[in-house]
Amino acid sequence: MMTTMSAHEPGEDQALVASVRDGDQRAREVLGQRVGHAAFIFALQLAGDRDAALDIAQDGVLKFFRNLDRFDENRSIEPWLYQIVRNRVRDLARRNQLRRHESIDAWLEQGHPEAADTTDSAGDPAIEAERTELQRRIWRSVALLSDAQREIFVLRDFHGLSYSEIAEVLSIPQGTVMSRLHAARTSLRTLLTNDETNDERSDR
Repeated sequence: MMTTMSAHEPGEDQALVASVRDGDQRAREVLGQRVGHAAFIFALQLAGDRDAALDIAQDGVLKFFRNLDRFDENRSIEPWLYQIVRNRVRDLARRNQLRRHESIDAWLEQGHPEAADTTDSAGDPAIEAERTELQRRIWRSVALLSDAQREIFVLRDFHGLSYSEIAEVLSIPQGTVMSRLHAARTSLRTLLTNDETNDERSDR
């Protein structure tokens, strides 16, 4: 699975932060697009609702820039940004009892750019169709994980954060990150197996 921000050259985001602090409007626009995209994807993965994710991402980006002067530009942006988004998702869930539905599946069907790495399957419809179906199965199962397991899974296996960065985002020990990730992957494997078995039965 591809990441949303880590594909950029090391230090590129930190350089943008420095430029924004110096009043560079163009740098602010570029950084805003970058963090806005990452915030939206993470919010959607946690909330499962596109409209709610858009609101969460917008609030997260506003808070990101509002507190940018306090950010240590020698650190990675992702843990700080994802912590902002996660806190906002949890606030909304408590206040509005935010419910998940099939928004993730619908979003993937519309052409999620990070849904699959197609560099080795371009031009082969069969491989692309198989990979797209796998992505649908994965996210359908991810939506059934507990909140704690879903957070761990998407931060590590989708966004590519390190164990220490995830520990920072979730404010938990690194050992807890590792045990939760193992549990999340085990649960996801079971859910995917059950999903495949159910599909096979329905085809008979």
